[in-house]
Amino acid sequence: MLGRTANSLFWMFRYLERAENTARLLDAGMRMALTRDIGSAEEEWKSVIATLGLKTPFENANDGYDAGPVWNFVLRDGANPTNVRGMIGAVRSNARVARTNLSSQAWEAINENWMVLDKMLARPVTQTNVGDIITRLRRTGMQVHGALDSTMLRAEGFHFARAGTYIERSESTARILDMKYYLLLPTLGHVGSSLDTGQWEQVLRSVAGASAYSWLNAGQIEAKGIVEFLVLDDRFPRSLAFCRSALRANLTELARLHGFQPTSNEVMREADRLADISVDEIFEQGLHEFLTGFMSRNAAIAEAIGEDYRFLA
Repeated sequence: MLGRTANSLFWMFRYLERAENTARLLDAGMRMALTRDIGSAEEEWKSVIATLGLKTPFENANDGYDAGPVWNFVLRDGANPTNVRGMIGAVRSNARVARTNLSSQAWEAINENWMVLDKMLARPVTQTNVGDIITRLRRTGMQVHGALDSTMLRAEGFHFARAGTYIERSESTARILDMKYYLLLPTLGHVGSSLDTGQWEQVLRSVAGASAYSWLNAGQIEAKGIVEFLVLDDRFPRSLAFCRSALRANLTELARLHGFQPTSNEVMREADRLADISVDEIFEQGLHEFLTGFMSRNAAIAEAIGEDYRFLA
């Protein structure tokens, strides 16, 4: 497979995952903002913008953190270089490059959803249709992943697509967890309060984990349990442990198919510390420090994959 094609498959699914994760974060922010007074609601929207790394461009283009400007900036504003409309366009552009390596069902799911979403996001998003757009974004991710799983040959194209998915998914989960400690919680005095509990619920909703966590923990919202669930529980498909395990399997299969041991596998082994750490050890070293270290190693793995398979060649 040409490096350009592998690159397109890898980034197509990174952008798809990023768009879906952004939609889930917006949805969680909306739920939280609806339960707050005006001042607190603005703080919730500010946390969404900060989590997405958009604080500076957003504040350069807007005077405050009202709901409408936030979701329009995130979803469609040209002043935001990572707006969701652009991401969905990048998914389709990369899919066109890799068209011959996609099943017809996967291509149709991408193309049809792009046409609908591009039309929906061509005009300003209002209170009336923001929920429909977020729902459509979540369904797009599920439909494309479903088509990939059920119709794609387990050849190298499938594994490049999956590698991109799990790199991006683990990055998103780590960023959302980091947001909790450094952006959402106003003061230590709120720990254990209803505000604190609500923010942890937002974290779980942002990664589609509220139902699974509640089922495992009888609905008890507790920081240590949630961190253990989202970092170390390899049964949950958006946990860091699950993503690392799935990524390792895809990189191993790519190495087998290409008949060599790539640098990315070595980087992966060096970065894979999740099997030997406990949640107590994570808190002892500092959750922020642990998560930033994870994200740094995640970026190193992604870079090594690109170099091994000549994405830019």
